[in-house]
Amino acid sequence: MDTDSDLLRRYAEDRAEEAFTELVRRHIDLVYSAALREAHADAAQAEDITQGVFAELARQALKLTGHPALAGWLYTCVRRITANVRRADQRRQRREHEAQTMNELLSADASDSGWRQIQPVIDDAMHELSETDRAAVVLRFFEELSLKEVGLALGMNENAARMRVDRALDKLRAVLAKRGVTSTACGLSAAITAGAVIAAPANLAASVSAGALSIATSTATNFTALKIMTLTKLKVGMLSAVVLAGVATPLAVQQRAQTRLRERNVELGRQVDQLAHENARLSNLVARAEETRTLSQDQLRELMKLRGEVGLLRRQTNELEKLQQENRRLQAGQTNATQNSQPSTTYTVDEFQKQEGIAKLNYAKYWVLAFHLYAENNQGRFPASLDQALPYLPEQARTEMNLAPDEFLPNTPKFGLTPDRFEIVYSGTLMDIPNPASVIVFREKQAWGENGRWRRAYGFADGHSEIHLSQDGNFDAWEQQHMIRPTAPGN
Repeated sequence: MDTDSDLLRRYAEDRAEEAFTELVRRHIDLVYSAALREAHADAAQAEDITQGVFAELARQALKLTGHPALAGWLYTCVRRITANVRRADQRRQRREHEAQTMNELLSADASDSGWRQIQPVIDDAMHELSETDRAAVVLRFFEELSLKEVGLALGMNENAARMRVDRALDKLRAVLAKRGVTSTACGLSAAITAGAVIAAPANLAASVSAGALSIATSTATNFTALKIMTLTKLKVGMLSAVVLAGVATPLAVQQRAQTRLRERNVELGRQVDQLAHENARLSNLVARAEETRTLSQDQLRELMKLRGEVGLLRRQTNELEKLQQENRRLQAGQTNATQNSQPSTTYTVDEFQKQEGIAKLNYAKYWVLAFHLYAENNQGRFPASLDQALPYLPEQARTEMNLAPDEFLPNTPKFGLTPDRFEIVYSGTLMDIPNPASVIVFREKQAWGENGRWRRAYGFADGHSEIHLSQDGNFDAWEQQHMIRPTAPGN
């Protein structure tokens, strides 16, 4: 019977797949049992570990042909592959955390959840309100009119409209509470705004109009009906003329906005392609470096730097893809907006805060990238001040981050992201950081938000950025867990 060394040699030299299959058959039970214990009885993870061990055996076949005890090597390899799997799982969890943070900024999950809760009973509850209260809620939260516009519709000033809306919302909360649905005023208003009105199918208005006109025509059998129908057509004609006059100018503005969005999508696509190409190049360099048995100190430092750049570029690629998706969403919103006679010219507070959070995430990421570029020219040490890193800051951080949340609406406030609103919290070397993905090097000076939703932007040593949330605005305990003191030079 062939020994393990014989089988390995046949596979390594002749690529004899049957020889490798025999090796797997001999040792599969040993490897899987050890993997199952390492995975704490998680069968799926144990299978992944087992697969990884034998993949490593195939890669190292030529080197292992002279190994005295292959079973011992396989048993040891189980522990090493398990560590790799766990590190990969930690990276996956970190990415999921980043995605969750981004989703909190981009979506209204809390509002969606609240809407699902009140949806079955909202209409019955609305009809228990008085006609004036019901109209106030509909205008403010269903139609999303401003308080001034609500006041004009109800024949009162803006302050009176605000009080009317608040009282009507409190009454609606009381009615819903009797039906077992409890919510805060803020949560109820957000839920109604998020889900009460959805876009009708694009062709529904045309079909409904055609059907209604058909019925009206078929029942018009006398002069009186003909006269009424004629007057209706005259009114519709005049109304159409007014609507067209109001829509013409917004359509021209929206057309220009869509053109600029398409141009930005093309530019983002080009950047994604460039990053993918650079990512592949750096991955190949890392793979070749890992094949070397022994590395000098300089080579090891270069390898660590390349690994960091690969991870950073991958995250940038993912973030650019998210930006492309957001642009597509904006284009769809612009298309739907063409059906309205008057486009929105202001941002809600919630929407502005979401856009501001996204801008700060990107701004922190750009600064950490500048830190890495600075370290390359300064013996691996991060800058001690933002002025030192400023020459390395990408141009996007100097221009795009100070735009309004919607550059096509000139009346909206600007973010005003400037270096004086941020600070460096670590100025040592990257080599001194045991876990770059969990160590803060850059942060926002002041938290922002309100009502138990305080936020603060951070940049981490491995190149990613996060928005951390705090219910009371105190970030000290969390920050202490993610900061280290830099080692003094020469130590």
